[in-house]
Amino acid sequence: MNQVLVLNSGSSSIKYQLLDMADRSRLAVGHVERIGESAGAVPDHAAGMQVVLRELEGRLDRSVLAAVGHRVVHGGDRFHGPTLIDDEVCAAIKELIPLAPLHNPANLTLIDAARAAFPDVPQVAVFDTAFHQTLPPPAHTYAVPAAWREELGVRRYGFHGTSHQYVSRRAAELLGRRPEEVNMIVLHLGNGASACAVRQGKSVDTSMGMTPLEGLIMGTRSGDLDPAITAYIARRTGQSAEQTDEVLNKASGMQALGGSNDMRDIATAAAGGDPGATLALDAYCYRIRKYIGAYLAVLGRIDAVVFTAGVGENDPDVRAGAVAGLEHLGIAISPKRNAARSREARYISPFWAATAVLVVPTDEEIEIADQALALVG
Repeated sequence: MNQVLVLNSGSSSIKYQLLDMADRSRLAVGHVERIGESAGAVPDHAAGMQVVLRELEGRLDRSVLAAVGHRVVHGGDRFHGPTLIDDEVCAAIKELIPLAPLHNPANLTLIDAARAAFPDVPQVAVFDTAFHQTLPPPAHTYAVPAAWREELGVRRYGFHGTSHQYVSRRAAELLGRRPEEVNMIVLHLGNGASACAVRQGKSVDTSMGMTPLEGLIMGTRSGDLDPAITAYIARRTGQSAEQTDEVLNKASGMQALGGSNDMRDIATAAAGGDPGATLALDAYCYRIRKYIGAYLAVLGRIDAVVFTAGVGENDPDVRAGAVAGLEHLGIAISPKRNAARSREARYISPFWAATAVLVVPTDEEIEIADQALALVG
C-alpha cells in the first residue's frame, strides 16, 4: 500500500493529488473551484468530494491506498504534528472554527465526505499551523489582556507551515547539511506571503499572526498595519469591523497599491512607468527586507535565505529587490544565477557570499503525503 490521496480544501475550492509514494510520482492532479459561489456550481465541499471521486475513476486503486491526507488550516495550539482523524479530532477542529471561520468549516465538510467515501482508509490531518508550534513564548505572545490570551486564544499561530517545513528541509539538503545544523530565513512569496525564521530545523518566528493578515504585503492582504486604523476607519466611514476586515483581506495589498494582485501585471505596469505599480513593488520588497533584518537579529546567524512559492520561485526582480543593500551582511545575489530559469532547487548567490541565497520550489502535497504515510506506517 503506497498511494496517498492528498486533499487541500480552500474556502471555495478543493485541490487534489493522487501520489504513488514508491517513486513519488503523481498519478492524478486536479481541482474543483467556485464551490458554493453561484447557482449551478458545486454547492458544498461534500459535493466537491463527489466530483473528485468521479475524476479519479479508473486511476484510484483503493486496494493500495494507504492514507488520505488533509490540509487543515488551523490547529490552534492543540495540534503539533500530523494527526490521525477520528470523531474527537473533528470535534476539536470544529471548536477552532472561530479562529478560521472560512477554512475550518470547509476542511471539516471535506473530511466528513472523505471518511464516508473511504471508511477503511486512515485519514490524516496535517495542520498549516503545526510547524510553528515551536515558537517560544516571547515570539508567539501578544501584549494583550490575559483573558484574551487564555480564554479567547489570542496569540501568534503562523501559517504556510507545511511549505516552510518542506522547504527548510530541502534547503538543508541543498547545503549538504542536516536541518539540525542550519539556521535560515524562508520566504514563502505567493498571493499569500510569509517569512519564517528557522533555527536548527524548527520554526522560532513567523510573520503571519493569529490570522494570515499580519506580516508581509500580499496579493490582496495589507500585511502589518497599525491596529488603530480599523477603529479610525469605523469612526470616519461607519464601516463595521467585518467590513473593514473584508477590505484588509481582499481589497488591500498589491491590489490596492498597484491595481492587481498578480505580480506579473504589477511588473508590466511598473516597467511602463506606472507610479502606483512602482510603489507597490518597492513597498513589497522593502517589507521583505525588514523581515530579513529582523529574523537575522532573532537567529543571530544565518546560513541561508530561501525563496519559495509562486513569486519567490519565478520572479528574479523581486528576489533581487528583497536582498538589495544587504551585501554588507553577507547576503547577495548573482545576477546571472538569479536570471536563469529552472524548476530545480538552486543557489542564486555568488560564490563569495557568506550566506547562501537559494530558490527551493515548494511541494506541500508531497509534504502532506510524507507526513500521512509516516504516521500510518
